[in-house]
Amino acid sequence: MSNTDQPTRARNHKARAREASIERILDAAEQLFAEFGYHGFTLKDVAARVGVSSTLIHYHFNGKDSICEAVWARKAPISARNRLESMRRYAEEVGDAVTVEGALSAWIDADLNVQIDDVEHWATFGKIAAQANSAAGWGAEKMTKYFNPVVLALIDLLKKAMPDCDEETIFWGYHFVSGAMTHNMARTGRLDELSHGLCSSNDFVSIKKHMARFMAAGFLAICQQNKTP
Repeated sequence: MSNTDQPTRARNHKARAREASIERILDAAEQLFAEFGYHGFTLKDVAARVGVSSTLIHYHFNGKDSICEAVWARKAPISARNRLESMRRYAEEVGDAVTVEGALSAWIDADLNVQIDDVEHWATFGKIAAQANSAAGWGAEKMTKYFNPVVLALIDLLKKAMPDCDEETIFWGYHFVSGAMTHNMARTGRLDELSHGLCSSNDFVSIKKHMARFMAAGFLAICQQNKTP
């Protein structure tokens, strides 16, 4: 190796070390965020979880909002892209024959699949998204920033599937299905207790099996109700 290569190699090593340090910090922040909520942890808690000084945390991030935004920016865009791509493929495959269940499956299953395939990587962020979807302020801001295009793409598909249904009713239907979806992501264990172990809130295979069909029936019911004189 020539002497001229040494500075480049040193810079690359420093950059990799910095990236690894940031990833450890974000992993810890994401875990604390999921466990205790947005208001339930501090940067000192993050530093303690990683095992570093608070000075290092402040070196990489300007404050709590900065680190929380970085947590969102790691995974929310991936979720949004997955869903948009899933709905795009579905629309191309079926053309004008869009169904409510098909549209919901395209929107729902893209997120459920990653929860099934890589639970260790996605479970904590799913819990954060569940908190955000029921929180005014920071939660509404993050859901708007990252997921509005995904929601509107679903609404467009549902309009094609139910051309006689008024837009207001479709938005209400989305509101209900969105709450159910993020409740699933919370993995609360409540279902396990209620069913005495018969069902599990971690059983995303069963959620995928039932959810789109269940929600489609609800959409069709409220749309039909509004058409009844």
